[in-house]
Amino acid sequence: MVADQPVQQNDPGFAVNGYFIRPPGKVSEITRVYEIKDIKLVTQITSSDAERKMLADAGYAEPAINYYIEKKYMGHIENADQVSEKVGSCGDIMKVYIKLNGSEIIEDVRYEITGCAGAISAAMAAVDLVKGKTIDEALKLNDGDVFTVLENIPEKKHHCIQLAVKTMHQGLNEYRQGA
Repeated sequence: MVADQPVQQNDPGFAVNGYFIRPPGKVSEITRVYEIKDIKLVTQITSSDAERKMLADAGYAEPAINYYIEKKYMGHIENADQVSEKVGSCGDIMKVYIKLNGSEIIEDVRYEITGCAGAISAAMAAVDLVKGKTIDEALKLNDGDVFTVLENIPEKKHHCIQLAVKTMHQGLNEYRQGA
């Protein structure tokens, strides 16, 4: 929760229909200004706070929310040893980039994802579970392992965990077949 704070005269934002909008920094901010008899009450809501609340209300546990918000393994790897893509039954698309050191140890993994919060959080957790492991160890990754790390996501999003694991397995198996 962000504490109420007064609007400063020199604040580099602008007002539109009673909303005070600051230029986006690390987190976009929209502030609603209420005027009551020469007193201004300001309530500040950050997009991160709003996302966290929505996800928690939907049934996501804190670790799953953190994976979604931080997205620390999103992106691609230049010169990846393997790039594989899978489309889920819901239409979500995951592309996995895998980088190995010379001895089949997983050095880095990144995902590009067109999908929901469940898909993103599941993929990010899967990366944490396989980095530094051998291909054989990583192929033992299962849905339950990822669910345990996430602690909870809505039941209707459990297929997202399956997609993240299957995409990882597909990438590792395709690497082995091509190596």
